[in-house]
Amino acid sequence: MFDDLRSIHSRACIPFTGQEYLDSLDDGREVWIYGERVGNVANHPAFRNSARMIARMYDALHDPARHALLCTPTESGGFTQRFFTAPRDVAEQVAQRDAIACWQRCAWGWMGRSPDYKGAFLATLGANAEFYREYEENARSWYRKAQEKTWYLGHAVVNPPVDRELPPTATSDVYVRVIREDDAGIYVSGAKVVATGSALTHYTYVANVDATPARGPKFIVATNTPGLKLLCRASNEYRAAALGSPFDYPLSSRLDENDAILVLDNVFVPWENILMHGEVAPDATLQSGSGFLERASLHGCTRVAVKLDFIVGLLARALEITGTRSYHGVQVQLGEVIAWRNAFWALSDAMAKSNVSWHGHVRPDPHFAGAYRVLNQEALPRVRNIIEQIVASGLIYVNSHACDFNVPEIRVHLDKYLRGSGGAEAEERVKVMKMLWDAIGTEFGGRHELYEINYIGSSDSTRLTNLSGAQCSGDLDRMKAFARSAMDEYDLNGWTVPDLINPDDVNLLSRRSHPL
Repeated sequence: MFDDLRSIHSRACIPFTGQEYLDSLDDGREVWIYGERVGNVANHPAFRNSARMIARMYDALHDPARHALLCTPTESGGFTQRFFTAPRDVAEQVAQRDAIACWQRCAWGWMGRSPDYKGAFLATLGANAEFYREYEENARSWYRKAQEKTWYLGHAVVNPPVDRELPPTATSDVYVRVIREDDAGIYVSGAKVVATGSALTHYTYVANVDATPARGPKFIVATNTPGLKLLCRASNEYRAAALGSPFDYPLSSRLDENDAILVLDNVFVPWENILMHGEVAPDATLQSGSGFLERASLHGCTRVAVKLDFIVGLLARALEITGTRSYHGVQVQLGEVIAWRNAFWALSDAMAKSNVSWHGHVRPDPHFAGAYRVLNQEALPRVRNIIEQIVASGLIYVNSHACDFNVPEIRVHLDKYLRGSGGAEAEERVKVMKMLWDAIGTEFGGRHELYEINYIGSSDSTRLTNLSGAQCSGDLDRMKAFARSAMDEYDLNGWTVPDLINPDDVNLLSRRSHPL
Protein backbone atom coordinates (compact mmCIF):
# COMPACT_ATOMS: atom_id res chain seq x y z
CA MET A 1 0.00 0.00 0.00
CA PHE A 2 2.79 2.43 0.84
CA ASP A 3 4.15 2.12 -2.71
CA ASP A 4 0.68 3.06 -3.94
CA LEU A 5 0.76 6.16 -1.75
CA ARG A 6 4.13 7.17 -3.19
CA SER A 7 2.69 6.79 -6.67
CA ILE A 8 -0.26 9.02 -5.83
CA HIS A 9 2.13 11.58 -4.35
CA SER A 10 3.89 11.91 -7.67
CA ARG A 11 0.73 12.73 -9.64
CA ALA A 12 -1.67 14.52 -7.30
CA CYS A 13 -1.86 16.83 -4.31
CA ILE A 14 -1.99 14.87 -1.09
CA PRO A 15 -1.59 15.87 2.57
CA PHE A 16 1.64 17.15 4.05
CA THR A 17 3.97 14.70 5.67
CA GLY A 18 5.02 15.70 9.16
CA GLN A 19 8.31 17.19 7.98
CA GLU A 20 6.64 19.02 5.12
CA TYR A 21 4.22 20.53 7.60
CA LEU A 22 7.03 21.70 9.88
CA ASP A 23 8.88 23.16 6.91
CA SER A 24 5.74 25.00 5.80
CA LEU A 25 5.66 27.00 9.04
CA ASP A 26 8.86 28.86 8.15
CA ASP A 27 7.06 31.33 5.90
CA GLY A 28 7.63 34.76 7.39
CA ARG A 29 4.47 34.83 9.50
CA GLU A 30 4.33 37.54 12.18
CA VAL A 31 3.98 35.88 15.58
CA TRP A 32 4.77 37.80 18.78
CA ILE A 33 5.46 36.44 22.26
CA TYR A 34 7.39 37.80 25.24
CA GLY A 35 8.08 41.07 23.47
CA GLU A 36 9.80 39.46 20.51
CA ARG A 37 8.83 38.45 17.01
CA VAL A 38 9.27 34.72 16.46
CA GLY A 39 11.53 33.70 13.59
CA ASN A 40 10.43 30.14 12.87
CA VAL A 41 7.64 28.84 15.09
CA ALA A 42 8.63 25.23 14.37
CA ASN A 43 11.94 25.86 16.17
CA HIS A 44 10.82 28.25 18.91
CA PRO A 45 10.56 26.76 22.44
CA ALA A 46 7.08 28.25 22.85
CA PHE A 47 5.69 26.21 19.95
CA ARG A 48 8.13 23.58 18.69
CA ASN A 49 6.86 20.44 20.41
CA SER A 50 3.21 21.33 19.90
CA ALA A 51 4.07 21.74 16.22
CA ARG A 52 5.62 18.29 16.25
CA MET A 53 2.46 16.80 17.72
CA ILE A 54 0.56 18.22 14.73
CA ALA A 55 3.29 16.77 12.50
CA ARG A 56 2.50 13.35 14.00
CA MET A 57 -1.09 13.75 12.81
CA TYR A 58 0.05 14.50 9.27
CA ASP A 59 2.41 11.53 9.33
CA ALA A 60 -0.47 9.32 10.44
CA LEU A 61 -2.22 10.06 7.13
CA HIS A 62 0.71 8.40 5.36
CA ASP A 63 0.94 5.44 7.73
CA PRO A 64 -0.15 2.28 5.87
CA ALA A 65 -1.65 0.89 9.08
CA ARG A 66 -3.95 3.89 9.54
CA HIS A 67 -4.38 5.22 6.01
CA ALA A 68 -7.67 3.47 5.22
CA LEU A 69 -9.21 4.57 8.53
CA LEU A 70 -8.09 8.18 8.24
CA CYS A 71 -8.26 8.96 4.54
CA THR A 72 -10.62 9.08 1.58
CA PRO A 73 -9.97 9.75 -2.13
CA THR A 74 -10.45 13.22 -3.61
CA GLU A 75 -11.74 14.30 -6.99
CA SER A 76 -8.19 15.22 -8.02
CA GLY A 77 -7.03 11.62 -7.67
CA GLY A 78 -5.26 12.14 -4.35
CA PHE A 79 -6.57 11.65 -0.85
CA THR A 80 -7.43 13.71 2.21
CA GLN A 81 -8.47 13.30 5.83
CA ARG A 82 -12.04 11.94 5.80
CA PHE A 83 -13.57 14.80 7.80
CA PHE A 84 -12.59 17.28 5.09
CA THR A 85 -15.34 15.92 2.80
CA ALA A 86 -19.13 16.17 3.02
CA PRO A 87 -20.64 12.76 3.92
CA ARG A 88 -23.26 11.45 1.52
CA ASP A 89 -24.72 8.85 3.88
CA VAL A 90 -24.59 7.54 7.42
CA ALA A 91 -21.80 5.07 6.65
CA GLU A 92 -19.54 7.90 5.48
CA GLN A 93 -20.45 10.01 8.51
CA VAL A 94 -19.60 7.15 10.88
CA ALA A 95 -16.30 6.64 9.04
CA GLN A 96 -15.55 10.34 9.51
CA ARG A 97 -16.23 10.07 13.23
CA ASP A 98 -13.85 7.13 13.43
CA ALA A 99 -11.21 9.16 11.58
CA ILE A 100 -11.64 11.98 14.10
CA ALA A 101 -11.15 9.55 16.96
CA CYS A 102 -8.07 8.00 15.35
CA TRP A 103 -6.42 11.38 14.78
CA GLN A 104 -7.33 12.63 18.26
CA ARG A 105 -5.67 9.63 19.84
CA CYS A 106 -2.39 11.02 18.47
CA ALA A 107 -2.77 13.76 21.11
CA TRP A 108 -4.88 11.85 23.66
CA GLY A 109 -7.78 14.26 23.05
CA TRP A 110 -5.91 17.36 24.22
CA MET A 111 -5.69 19.29 20.92
CA GLY A 112 -9.14 20.68 20.22
CA ARG A 113 -8.13 22.91 17.32
CA SER A 114 -6.14 20.34 15.37
CA PRO A 115 -6.52 20.44 11.55
CA ASP A 116 -9.59 18.18 11.54
CA TYR A 117 -11.51 20.65 13.70
CA LYS A 118 -11.84 23.10 10.84
CA GLY A 119 -12.74 20.19 8.60
CA ALA A 120 -16.11 20.61 10.32
CA PHE A 121 -16.46 23.91 8.46
CA LEU A 122 -14.57 23.20 5.25
CA ALA A 123 -16.75 20.23 4.29
CA THR A 124 -19.86 22.42 4.49
CA LEU A 125 -18.41 24.58 1.70
CA GLY A 126 -19.06 21.71 -0.68
CA ALA A 127 -22.47 20.64 0.58
CA ASN A 128 -23.86 24.10 1.34
CA ALA A 129 -22.07 26.45 -1.05
CA GLU A 130 -25.34 28.30 -1.77
CA PHE A 131 -25.28 29.66 1.78
CA TYR A 132 -22.48 32.00 0.67
CA ARG A 133 -24.68 33.97 -1.72
CA GLU A 134 -22.76 35.48 -4.62
CA TYR A 135 -19.61 33.74 -3.39
CA GLU A 136 -20.71 30.15 -4.01
CA GLU A 137 -17.85 29.43 -6.40
CA ASN A 138 -15.35 30.63 -3.81
CA ALA A 139 -16.87 28.19 -1.34
CA ARG A 140 -16.67 25.30 -3.79
CA SER A 141 -13.11 26.21 -4.70
CA TRP A 142 -12.03 26.23 -1.06
CA TYR A 143 -13.81 22.92 -0.49
CA ARG A 144 -11.51 21.40 -3.11
CA LYS A 145 -8.41 23.38 -2.16
CA ALA A 146 -8.64 22.50 1.53
CA GLN A 147 -8.42 18.82 0.62
CA GLU A 148 -5.33 19.16 -1.55
CA LYS A 149 -2.79 19.30 1.26
CA THR A 150 -5.29 18.91 4.10
CA TRP A 151 -4.51 22.52 4.96
CA TYR A 152 -4.50 23.50 8.61
CA LEU A 153 -7.05 26.26 9.18
CA GLY A 154 -7.80 28.04 12.41
CA HIS A 155 -10.52 30.54 13.05
CA ALA A 156 -11.08 33.83 14.85
CA VAL A 157 -14.76 34.68 15.15
CA VAL A 158 -15.24 36.71 18.34
CA ASN A 159 -15.02 40.48 18.62
CA PRO A 160 -12.55 41.71 21.27
CA PRO A 161 -14.34 42.23 24.62
CA VAL A 162 -13.66 45.97 24.56
CA ASP A 163 -16.13 48.66 25.72
CA ARG A 164 -18.99 46.18 25.86
CA GLU A 165 -21.24 48.71 27.52
CA LEU A 166 -21.03 50.93 24.42
CA PRO A 167 -22.93 50.51 21.14
CA PRO A 168 -21.03 48.74 18.33
CA THR A 169 -20.49 52.00 16.48
CA ALA A 170 -18.36 53.25 19.38
CA THR A 171 -15.89 50.41 18.89
CA SER A 172 -15.63 50.62 15.13
CA ASP A 173 -11.88 51.04 15.47
CA VAL A 174 -11.65 47.61 17.12
CA TYR A 175 -13.91 45.27 15.14
CA VAL A 176 -12.80 43.85 11.79
CA ARG A 177 -13.97 46.15 9.01
CA VAL A 178 -13.29 46.80 5.34
CA ILE A 179 -11.01 49.80 4.82
CA ARG A 180 -11.20 49.81 1.04
CA GLU A 181 -11.62 47.51 -1.92
CA ASP A 182 -10.43 47.31 -5.50
CA ASP A 183 -10.59 44.95 -8.45
CA ALA A 184 -8.28 42.47 -6.72
CA GLY A 185 -9.94 42.26 -3.32
CA ILE A 186 -10.59 44.02 -0.03
CA TYR A 187 -8.38 45.53 2.66
CA VAL A 188 -9.38 44.90 6.27
CA SER A 189 -8.33 46.13 9.70
CA GLY A 190 -9.39 45.25 13.23
CA ALA A 191 -8.98 42.37 15.64
CA LYS A 192 -10.57 39.04 16.54
CA VAL A 193 -10.19 36.62 19.44
CA VAL A 194 -9.41 33.94 20.43
CA ALA A 195 -7.20 32.59 17.66
CA THR A 196 -6.48 29.21 19.25
CA GLY A 197 -3.51 27.39 17.73
CA SER A 198 -3.25 29.98 14.95
CA ALA A 199 0.52 30.31 15.20
CA LEU A 200 0.71 26.76 13.83
CA THR A 201 -1.90 27.10 11.07
CA HIS A 202 -1.68 27.86 7.36
CA TYR A 203 -4.87 29.94 7.15
CA THR A 204 -7.40 31.61 9.44
CA TYR A 205 -11.12 31.86 8.83
CA VAL A 206 -12.38 35.25 10.02
CA ALA A 207 -16.13 35.60 10.64
CA ASN A 208 -18.77 36.08 13.35
CA VAL A 209 -19.86 33.79 16.14
CA ASP A 210 -23.19 32.50 17.45
CA ALA A 211 -26.31 34.02 15.91
CA THR A 212 -24.79 37.38 15.07
CA PRO A 213 -26.05 38.44 11.63
CA ALA A 214 -23.26 38.43 9.11
CA ARG A 215 -22.45 42.12 9.17
CA GLY A 216 -18.91 42.54 7.98
CA PRO A 217 -16.89 40.25 5.76
CA LYS A 218 -16.24 36.53 6.12
CA PHE A 219 -13.01 35.42 4.56
CA ILE A 220 -10.01 33.10 4.68
CA VAL A 221 -6.59 34.68 5.08
CA ALA A 222 -3.13 33.10 4.92
CA THR A 223 -1.26 33.19 8.22
CA ASN A 224 1.77 34.81 6.61
CA THR A 225 -0.20 37.61 4.92
CA PRO A 226 1.54 41.00 5.42
CA GLY A 227 -0.19 42.97 8.17
CA LEU A 228 -1.57 39.89 9.96
CA LYS A 229 -0.16 39.71 13.47
CA LEU A 230 -0.65 37.10 16.18
CA LEU A 231 -0.15 38.41 19.73
CA CYS A 232 0.21 35.26 21.82
CA ARG A 233 -0.60 34.52 25.43
CA ALA A 234 2.08 33.05 27.68
CA SER A 235 3.28 29.69 26.44
CA ASN A 236 2.67 26.72 28.71
CA GLU A 237 5.16 24.79 26.60
CA TYR A 238 7.87 27.40 27.14
CA ARG A 239 7.08 27.61 30.86
CA ALA A 240 7.36 23.83 31.15
CA ALA A 241 10.70 23.83 29.33
CA ALA A 242 12.12 26.67 31.42
CA LEU A 243 10.91 25.57 34.86
CA GLY A 244 10.49 21.84 34.56
CA SER A 245 10.98 18.93 32.20
CA PRO A 246 8.81 16.56 30.16
CA PHE A 247 8.66 14.38 33.29
CA ASP A 248 7.27 17.28 35.34
CA TYR A 249 4.90 18.73 32.72
CA PRO A 250 4.18 15.90 30.27
CA LEU A 251 1.09 17.53 28.72
CA SER A 252 2.10 21.18 28.88
CA SER A 253 5.42 20.36 27.21
CA ARG A 254 3.89 19.14 23.95
CA LEU A 255 0.16 19.86 23.67
CA ASP A 256 -0.19 23.60 24.27
CA GLU A 257 -2.45 25.17 21.65
CA ASN A 258 -1.40 28.76 22.13
CA ASP A 259 -4.25 31.27 22.06
CA ALA A 260 -3.62 34.59 20.38
CA ILE A 261 -5.17 37.93 19.52
CA LEU A 262 -5.51 38.18 15.76
CA VAL A 263 -4.68 41.70 14.56
CA LEU A 264 -5.36 42.68 10.96
CA ASP A 265 -3.52 45.87 9.99
CA ASN A 266 -4.64 46.86 6.49
CA VAL A 267 -4.55 43.23 5.38
CA PHE A 268 -5.31 42.42 1.75
CA VAL A 269 -7.78 39.60 1.06
CA PRO A 270 -8.24 38.58 -2.60
CA TRP A 271 -11.80 38.17 -3.86
CA GLU A 272 -11.36 34.42 -4.27
CA ASN A 273 -10.85 34.08 -0.49
CA ILE A 274 -14.04 35.96 0.44
CA LEU A 275 -17.17 34.05 1.44
CA MET A 276 -19.41 36.96 2.44
CA HIS A 277 -19.22 40.70 1.95
CA GLY A 278 -21.58 43.65 1.88
CA GLU A 279 -25.28 43.42 2.62
CA VAL A 280 -26.32 39.94 3.71
CA ALA A 281 -29.75 38.59 4.63
CA PRO A 282 -30.30 38.50 8.40
CA ASP A 283 -30.59 34.70 8.47
CA ALA A 284 -27.01 34.33 7.23
CA THR A 285 -25.26 33.29 10.43
CA LEU A 286 -22.07 31.35 11.02
CA GLN A 287 -23.50 28.53 13.08
CA SER A 288 -27.19 28.04 12.41
CA GLY A 289 -27.03 28.48 8.66
CA SER A 290 -23.76 27.08 7.44
CA GLY A 291 -24.00 23.62 9.02
CA PHE A 292 -20.73 24.11 10.89
CA LEU A 293 -22.22 23.90 14.38
CA GLU A 294 -23.47 20.31 14.16
CA ARG A 295 -20.27 19.03 12.55
CA ALA A 296 -18.11 20.91 15.05
CA SER A 297 -20.15 19.27 17.81
CA LEU A 298 -19.46 15.82 16.36
CA HIS A 299 -15.75 16.63 16.32
CA GLY A 300 -15.73 18.16 19.80
CA CYS A 301 -17.76 15.38 21.39
CA THR A 302 -15.56 12.67 19.87
CA ARG A 303 -12.40 14.47 20.99
CA VAL A 304 -13.70 14.81 24.56
CA ALA A 305 -14.64 11.13 24.54
CA VAL A 306 -11.03 10.31 23.62
CA LYS A 307 -9.80 12.69 26.33
CA LEU A 308 -12.04 10.96 28.89
CA ASP A 309 -10.65 7.58 27.84
CA PHE A 310 -7.25 9.00 28.73
CA ILE A 311 -8.42 10.55 32.01
CA VAL A 312 -10.24 7.40 33.16
CA GLY A 313 -7.15 5.29 32.48
CA LEU A 314 -4.83 7.74 34.23
CA LEU A 315 -7.16 8.17 37.21
CA ALA A 316 -7.58 4.41 37.60
CA ARG A 317 -3.79 4.01 37.69
CA ALA A 318 -3.49 6.84 40.23
CA LEU A 319 -5.97 5.08 42.52
CA GLU A 320 -4.04 1.83 42.23
CA ILE A 321 -0.79 3.54 43.04
CA THR A 322 -2.22 5.32 46.11
CA GLY A 323 -3.80 2.10 47.38
CA THR A 324 -7.36 3.44 47.43
CA ARG A 325 -8.92 1.65 44.48
CA SER A 326 -10.89 -0.75 46.72
CA TYR A 327 -12.49 1.99 48.83
CA HIS A 328 -16.25 2.04 48.29
CA GLY A 329 -16.53 5.82 48.03
CA VAL A 330 -13.62 5.96 45.59
CA GLN A 331 -15.16 3.28 43.40
CA VAL A 332 -18.45 5.19 43.35
CA GLN A 333 -16.78 8.36 42.10
CA LEU A 334 -14.61 6.54 39.56
CA GLY A 335 -17.84 4.99 38.31
CA GLU A 336 -19.26 8.47 37.76
CA VAL A 337 -16.25 9.50 35.68
CA ILE A 338 -16.72 6.36 33.59
CA ALA A 339 -20.41 7.28 33.19
CA TRP A 340 -19.40 10.69 31.78
CA ARG A 341 -17.04 8.92 29.40
CA ASN A 342 -19.79 6.57 28.27
CA ALA A 343 -22.22 9.47 27.79
CA PHE A 344 -19.89 11.29 25.41
CA TRP A 345 -19.23 8.19 23.34
CA ALA A 346 -22.99 7.60 23.21
CA LEU A 347 -23.60 11.17 21.99
CA SER A 348 -20.78 10.78 19.46
CA ASP A 349 -22.45 7.59 18.22
CA ALA A 350 -25.83 9.30 18.04
CA MET A 351 -24.45 12.19 16.00
CA ALA A 352 -22.39 9.97 13.71
CA LYS A 353 -25.33 7.68 13.01
CA SER A 354 -27.78 10.53 12.39
CA ASN A 355 -29.56 10.26 9.07
CA VAL A 356 -30.53 13.92 8.82
CA SER A 357 -30.81 14.83 5.14
CA TRP A 358 -28.96 18.02 4.28
CA HIS A 359 -28.34 19.44 0.79
CA GLY A 360 -27.98 15.99 -0.73
CA HIS A 361 -25.75 14.86 2.13
CA VAL A 362 -26.23 14.03 5.80
CA ARG A 363 -25.29 15.87 8.95
CA PRO A 364 -25.40 15.16 12.71
CA ASP A 365 -28.76 15.59 14.40
CA PRO A 366 -28.76 19.08 15.99
CA HIS A 367 -30.61 17.79 19.07
CA PHE A 368 -27.75 15.45 19.99
CA ALA A 369 -25.25 18.17 19.12
CA GLY A 370 -27.02 20.59 21.44
CA ALA A 371 -27.07 18.08 24.29
CA TYR A 372 -23.31 17.56 23.94
CA ARG A 373 -22.59 21.30 24.09
CA VAL A 374 -24.42 21.66 27.41
CA LEU A 375 -23.02 18.51 29.01
CA ASN A 376 -19.49 19.43 27.94
CA GLN A 377 -19.70 22.51 30.14
CA GLU A 378 -20.64 20.36 33.12
CA ALA A 379 -18.49 17.27 32.62
CA LEU A 380 -14.89 18.46 32.87
CA PRO A 381 -15.39 20.64 35.98
CA ARG A 382 -17.17 17.72 37.62
CA VAL A 383 -14.44 15.26 36.64
CA ARG A 384 -11.76 17.61 37.96
CA ASN A 385 -13.64 17.94 41.25
CA ILE A 386 -13.90 14.16 41.59
CA ILE A 387 -10.17 13.74 40.94
CA GLU A 388 -9.36 16.37 43.58
CA GLN A 389 -11.55 14.53 46.09
CA ILE A 390 -10.40 10.96 45.56
CA VAL A 391 -6.73 11.50 44.72
CA ALA A 392 -6.57 14.43 47.13
CA SER A 393 -3.10 15.27 48.49
CA GLY A 394 -1.59 12.58 46.29
CA LEU A 395 -1.65 15.20 43.54
CA ILE A 396 0.87 17.41 45.37
CA TYR A 397 2.68 14.79 47.42
CA VAL A 398 5.50 14.80 44.91
CA ASN A 399 9.06 16.08 44.71
CA SER A 400 10.04 19.28 42.91
CA HIS A 401 11.68 18.13 39.69
CA ALA A 402 12.84 15.11 37.74
CA CYS A 403 16.45 15.99 38.62
CA ASP A 404 15.78 15.16 42.30
CA PHE A 405 15.99 11.48 41.37
CA ASN A 406 19.57 12.03 40.21
CA VAL A 407 20.76 13.21 43.65
CA PRO A 408 22.00 10.24 45.72
CA GLU A 409 21.53 12.02 49.08
CA ILE A 410 17.78 12.31 48.58
CA ARG A 411 17.07 9.52 46.12
CA VAL A 412 17.08 6.99 48.95
CA HIS A 413 14.38 8.99 50.75
CA LEU A 414 12.33 9.50 47.61
CA ASP A 415 12.42 5.77 46.92
CA LYS A 416 11.24 5.04 50.45
CA TYR A 417 8.65 7.71 51.13
CA LEU A 418 7.18 8.21 47.67
CA ARG A 419 6.80 4.59 46.70
CA GLY A 420 3.38 3.50 45.52
CA SER A 421 1.11 0.62 46.40
CA GLY A 422 1.34 -2.72 44.66
CA GLY A 423 5.12 -2.57 44.35
CA ALA A 424 5.18 0.66 42.30
CA GLU A 425 8.44 2.53 42.61
CA ALA A 426 8.62 6.19 43.57
CA GLU A 427 9.51 7.25 40.04
CA GLU A 428 6.36 5.59 38.69
CA ARG A 429 4.16 7.15 41.38
CA VAL A 430 5.52 10.64 40.75
CA LYS A 431 5.23 10.19 36.99
CA VAL A 432 1.53 9.32 37.29
CA MET A 433 0.75 12.13 39.71
CA LYS A 434 2.56 14.80 37.73
CA MET A 435 0.70 13.75 34.60
CA LEU A 436 -2.63 13.89 36.43
CA TRP A 437 -1.79 17.28 37.97
CA ASP A 438 -0.81 18.64 34.57
CA ALA A 439 -4.22 17.51 33.31
CA ILE A 440 -6.24 19.37 35.96
CA GLY A 441 -4.10 21.61 38.15
CA THR A 442 -1.38 23.41 36.22
CA GLU A 443 -1.98 26.46 34.04
CA PHE A 444 -2.29 24.04 31.14
CA GLY A 445 -4.95 22.05 32.99
CA GLY A 446 -6.81 25.16 34.12
CA ARG A 447 -6.81 26.57 30.62
CA HIS A 448 -8.26 23.30 29.29
CA GLU A 449 -11.14 23.37 31.76
CA LEU A 450 -11.94 26.95 30.74
CA TYR A 451 -11.62 25.91 27.10
CA GLU A 452 -14.14 23.08 27.41
CA ILE A 453 -16.63 25.25 29.32
CA ASN A 454 -16.57 27.84 26.53
CA TYR A 455 -15.81 25.48 23.65
CA ILE A 456 -18.73 26.40 21.37
CA GLY A 457 -20.44 29.28 23.09
CA SER A 458 -21.30 30.59 26.54
CA SER A 459 -23.43 28.61 28.97
CA ASP A 460 -26.39 30.80 28.04
CA SER A 461 -26.01 30.36 24.29
CA THR A 462 -25.55 26.58 24.43
CA ARG A 463 -28.75 26.20 26.43
CA LEU A 464 -30.70 28.65 24.32
CA THR A 465 -29.64 26.72 21.21
CA ASN A 466 -31.40 23.67 22.62
CA LEU A 467 -34.49 25.74 23.33
CA SER A 468 -34.59 27.38 19.90
CA GLY A 469 -33.97 24.01 18.25
CA ALA A 470 -36.91 22.48 20.08
CA GLN A 471 -39.08 25.44 19.13
CA CYS A 472 -38.11 25.56 15.46
CA SER A 473 -38.41 21.81 14.93
CA GLY A 474 -41.82 21.67 16.57
CA ASP A 475 -40.50 19.32 19.24
CA LEU A 476 -41.41 21.69 22.05
CA ASP A 477 -45.02 21.90 20.86
CA ARG A 478 -45.14 18.11 20.48
CA MET A 479 -43.80 17.63 24.01
CA LYS A 480 -46.30 20.15 25.38
CA ALA A 481 -49.06 18.27 23.56
CA PHE A 482 -47.76 14.99 24.96
CA ALA A 483 -47.97 16.36 28.50
CA ARG A 484 -51.42 17.84 27.75
CA SER A 485 -52.66 14.43 26.58
CA ALA A 486 -52.24 13.16 30.14
CA MET A 487 -54.03 16.18 31.63
CA ASP A 488 -56.88 15.90 29.14
CA GLU A 489 -57.97 12.57 30.63
CA TYR A 490 -59.40 14.15 33.80
CA ASP A 491 -61.13 17.25 35.12
CA LEU A 492 -62.62 18.43 38.41
CA ASN A 493 -65.24 15.70 38.22
CA GLY A 494 -62.84 12.84 37.60
CA TRP A 495 -61.75 10.79 34.61
CA THR A 496 -62.98 11.91 31.19
CA VAL A 497 -62.00 8.74 29.34
CA PRO A 498 -64.21 5.64 29.25
CA ASP A 499 -61.62 3.01 30.17
CA LEU A 500 -60.70 4.41 33.62
CA ILE A 501 -62.94 4.05 36.70
CA ASN A 502 -63.79 7.02 38.92
CA PRO A 503 -63.19 6.54 42.65
CA ASP A 504 -66.69 7.60 43.71
CA ASP A 505 -67.35 4.22 45.35
CA VAL A 506 -64.31 4.41 47.66
CA ASN A 507 -63.33 8.07 47.94
CA LEU A 508 -64.10 9.35 51.43
CA LEU A 509 -64.30 13.00 50.41
CA SER A 510 -66.73 12.38 47.56
CA ARG A 511 -69.24 10.96 50.04
CA ARG A 512 -69.58 14.28 51.83
CA SER A 513 -72.68 16.25 51.05
CA HIS A 514 -70.90 19.60 50.74
CA PRO A 515 -69.21 20.48 47.39
CA LEU A 516 -65.47 20.60 46.89
